[in-house]
Amino acid sequence: MMITNGCIFCRIVSHDQPARLLHEDDICVAYEDISPKAPVHALIVPRKHIPTLIDIEVTDEKLLGHLLRVAARVAESKGLSGFRTVINTNAEAGQTVFHLHVHVLGGRTMRWPPG
Repeated sequence: MMITNGCIFCRIVSHDQPARLLHEDDICVAYEDISPKAPVHALIVPRKHIPTLIDIEVTDEKLLGHLLRVAARVAESKGLSGFRTVINTNAEAGQTVFHLHVHVLGGRTMRWPPG
């Protein structure tokens, strides 16, 4: 597992930064977003530091599936029957922390198109 000291998500994963944890395993950590955009807003963050979705390698494919499965479990644990998952990639798409993460948003009606 690569940890980048300047990355806030790496600090949360290593327990050097507090967060309200919702799930934790050998592959990822899930916690409540500190600036929620919906009544339920969780982040699913891999322990491995991967800057963006573009940086995913073939060996990370199983990790991506795990992140989505954990996203569904977190949504279920929060009582959501419908929810949105989002992966922002690079600043143009709204990514502000360059450590791959999945947003789980729910608890209100989502509109389309987003943005």
